[in-house]
Amino acid sequence: MIERLRGVLLVFAKEPEPGRVKTRMVPPLSPQQASDLYGEMLQDVLIASGRIAVEIGLAPVLVVDPPRAAAALARRAPSGFRIVPQRGAHLGERMEWAIREAAASGANRILLRGSDSPTLDRERIEAVLVSLDEFDLAISPDLGSGYNLLGVRKPTPGLFDHPMSTRTVLEDTLANAAALGLRAEVQPASFDVDTANDLNRLAAARAGPSASYVANMCPRTLSFLDAEGLWP
Repeated sequence: MIERLRGVLLVFAKEPEPGRVKTRMVPPLSPQQASDLYGEMLQDVLIASGRIAVEIGLAPVLVVDPPRAAAALARRAPSGFRIVPQRGAHLGERMEWAIREAAASGANRILLRGSDSPTLDRERIEAVLVSLDEFDLAISPDLGSGYNLLGVRKPTPGLFDHPMSTRTVLEDTLANAAALGLRAEVQPASFDVDTANDLNRLAAARAGPSASYVANMCPRTLSFLDAEGLWP
């Protein structure tokens, strides 16, 4: 099936469990509110990713942490998703494993996105996909010096051999790519929802010229924030 498609879209996701997700939003949110918010964002991301994957010819795969949550998160995923557990001691290892597993199934365009960027749109995903026609690595950065979408043509051991929860993640990945001889392209930055301050960015996007698109991309996230009164 992958041979008839343009590639694979890997969606990395965690089990929505208080104390394990969105911890940088606590406080002002409670652990339960942060977990519930993540659950709504994840649902929006899965629905949007599944729709975009169909539109641009990608096979959607939900990559789950911890592995025991695979069955529960599979029930959240729209039809068409394949569900696989994350494998590895830390995030870099788990990303490398997922890319290697996708390549073993026949994919030569592998995109990996997180579940913290509910406004990440089709244009950004397709831009990273198209970049792989020329580059070995394409990255869509977030505003926190990391990235919310990454594309590769093949597994490259060592690409993520650096700490992942730092403010130099993008810089470190690009440095490793250069050392490994990879040609890389960096797209314009967009934002993740990682901290309470990021809710200001989401509110601005909702009120901006792309308001209707934002509302269509993440309706559950916006409704939850409205209902709980969690806007800054």
